[in-house]
Amino acid sequence: MGSLFRSEEMTLCQLFLQSEAAYACVSELGELGLVQFRDLNPDVNAFQRKFVNEVRRCDEMERKLRYLEKEIKKDGIPMLDTGDSPEAPQPREMIDLEATFEKLENELREVNQNAEALKRNFLELTELKHILRKTQVFFDEQEGGMNTTESMTRALITDESRAGNAMGTVQLGFVAGVILRERLPAFERMLWRACRGNVFLRQAMIESPLEDPSNGDNVYKSVFIIFFQGDQLKTRVKKICEGFRATLYPCPEAPSDRREMAMGVMTRIEDLNTVLGQTQDHRHRVLVAAAKNLKNWFVKVRKIKAIYHTLNLFNLDVTQKCLIAECWVPVLDIETIQIALRRGTERSGSSVPPILNRMQTFENPPTYNRTNKFTNAFQALIDAYGIASYREMNPAPYTIITFPFLFSVMFGDLGHGMIMALFGLWMVLKEKPLAAKKSDNEIWNIFFGGRYIIFLMGCFSMYTGMIYNDLFSKSVNIFGSHWRINYNTSTVMENKVLQLDPKGIDYLQYPYPFGMDPVWQVAPLNKIIFQNAYKMKISIIFGVIHMIFGVLVGLCNHRYFKNKMAIYCEFIPQIIFLVFLFFYMVIMMFIKWVRFSAANDGPFSENCAPSILITFINMVLQKSVDWDPEKDVCSPYMFSGQGPLQTFLVLVAVICIPWMLLAKPILIMRSRKEAHHQPIVPVENGDAENGLNAQNAIGSEVAPAAGAPGHEEEEEMSEIFIHQGIHTIEYVLGSISHTASYLRLWALSLAHAQLSEVLWNMVLQVGLKQDGWVGGVVLWAVFAFWAILTVGILVLMEGLSAFLHTLRLHWVEFQSKFYSGLGYAFQPFSFETIVDVPGTTAEE
Repeated sequence: MGSLFRSEEMTLCQLFLQSEAAYACVSELGELGLVQFRDLNPDVNAFQRKFVNEVRRCDEMERKLRYLEKEIKKDGIPMLDTGDSPEAPQPREMIDLEATFEKLENELREVNQNAEALKRNFLELTELKHILRKTQVFFDEQEGGMNTTESMTRALITDESRAGNAMGTVQLGFVAGVILRERLPAFERMLWRACRGNVFLRQAMIESPLEDPSNGDNVYKSVFIIFFQGDQLKTRVKKICEGFRATLYPCPEAPSDRREMAMGVMTRIEDLNTVLGQTQDHRHRVLVAAAKNLKNWFVKVRKIKAIYHTLNLFNLDVTQKCLIAECWVPVLDIETIQIALRRGTERSGSSVPPILNRMQTFENPPTYNRTNKFTNAFQALIDAYGIASYREMNPAPYTIITFPFLFSVMFGDLGHGMIMALFGLWMVLKEKPLAAKKSDNEIWNIFFGGRYIIFLMGCFSMYTGMIYNDLFSKSVNIFGSHWRINYNTSTVMENKVLQLDPKGIDYLQYPYPFGMDPVWQVAPLNKIIFQNAYKMKISIIFGVIHMIFGVLVGLCNHRYFKNKMAIYCEFIPQIIFLVFLFFYMVIMMFIKWVRFSAANDGPFSENCAPSILITFINMVLQKSVDWDPEKDVCSPYMFSGQGPLQTFLVLVAVICIPWMLLAKPILIMRSRKEAHHQPIVPVENGDAENGLNAQNAIGSEVAPAAGAPGHEEEEEMSEIFIHQGIHTIEYVLGSISHTASYLRLWALSLAHAQLSEVLWNMVLQVGLKQDGWVGGVVLWAVFAFWAILTVGILVLMEGLSAFLHTLRLHWVEFQSKFYSGLGYAFQPFSFETIVDVPGTTAEE
């Protein structure tokens, strides 16, 4: 459990591996995921490292697998995913994998090329078929017994300039082809302008789309036939067709030749259909066989690539037979790592055992907080602010309780909390099937990753909803109201400004058993006033307790790092300042609740209860209060001796400010002066730790803060004074602003309750007021609208707002009291993280 409250103890180790066993040992460590390797070749180019050729081979295999994956997805073939992760293959198996992938890629490319050539031929024959069909209509047209070419000739011969030509002796040439339908208008305009109107164009649309063999898209085309006269126009027409990428096909003029060609085209199309079907069947069989193993192949290749990337971080000894690595490992897992290394050595068949030596270093170790699926989400909230310094107190365990609780204070509603809790519970119960889907939706992944947070926030919100007695803005009367009034029902319900005097009410002598009395539901105006005072006070109480707890957690840090100077010069004045001022204000709230009551007479009646805020302001300003006991029954004080006590508390709190500001820099300055005058005490070998402890006992220097480097140059005294002044001002002013910041608990709780009440009164109440069957229909529609607004606004938007405010209270108000967050995360070499994320490598 120690690692839950503080990061794991880490150590730097040196690892010696025989070259033959290095691959198997690194593979075992990757399955274990507990070792972070350091790069021992930072100045060596990535292309000059020892195993760069193996990495390139893995890149090539990944490229082939991605090609196979693309073709499989194109055909919509499901890929088998058993969820199991195969072990990393041995180096000799790489050759077999490469040969398999090469064979599959070549076979698939050959099939695709053949299929594309066949589809291209099929497209040409299909277009030719449409040309023969459509142009037959043109040639069959007769005008006064003339054939089509003669009619076109007459159309092209104009006025007197061509009147002398013999029409029967002039024959027109023509070309036929197909063109994309969207290019046809521009094509027609270009023909008209370039040929000066001396061509005749006929066109007809092909109704069914045609498949483009290059990309498989469906395109729409049109058949055209162009009549012209002379070789010059023929050349010009063909160039225009070429520019618009129109495809020209031979089309005989004689009807018998066209019929014969059409019969040949249909025969060839049928043969091509048969061959295309066989080709597609063969392609499908190849892809189905590959889809069964594709996921496992991806995992194997990525594991091989990750191993060789990691081996590139190692150094070779002078004999070239041993690989040397340096790595960070958790101290508690050293034995597990050694077992894994021995297992890898046995798998490789090596006779030389690996050597794992612990090293001494002044470098800061990485921070490793061991988590499970429940604590991982809360740890992610902390790490988003900053990774904890090495061995610093981890706020995550406390956040598991404080985060959903502070959220629920703002989101307290039994109904809304139940919706949130049920959603979180559904994600928790369906955890495995939902995780197996591996959705790419970022918003869903955020919700699913925080499923335990959502569930706890919903449960805590249900609890505070019962405390507030708030269910969709309505109260639940379980135990019966404990108020008894002398007014009749109509007076209470109709008089909106009626206020009750607690003295004149026949009420029972004990309060409502659990939560708020439901009688407040019939007092909409007074309810807000009462809840304002109630929620504002509990916000301050929770905030001050939360901040005091943060300062006490800081004490645990100082004690662990044996930083006595920080305890005496920082912790003690900080806790005194916070307790003597703000915790005293909390105590006054409880005194006011306990001592003053409507049942009391004299100075402790409800009319004599002093304002906590005014009392606190007068206390800080040391303002004298004029009060004559003989004339005024109500005392400005809650207990005897309150005035002198408050003066004492303020004076001590003010003294704490220079204490925090000057004590630490002065002690550091004195210790440095003493250190300059003291001789160096020789320390025997093996007793270095005792020597260091003796030096610390003298007080030569302040203990390094959490996560500080082992060797640092001495900081200038002027900078120490400046830094201490900044920290003092930040703490003193922060104590005031942070206390006020916790009032967001009150503000958001009140806003959530009022918005819920508005939705009920202005939306759902419309349907509830209707009578008869019409009321049922209206209520059905209104309830749907109310439910959508409730989930969309009050649960999602208000929930997100309360979540962000709670996050701020933890990051700023709570963690600023003890958390430095200057560390860096422990990133072990783990196959689990490499394989789960597509395209990741060990180097990344």
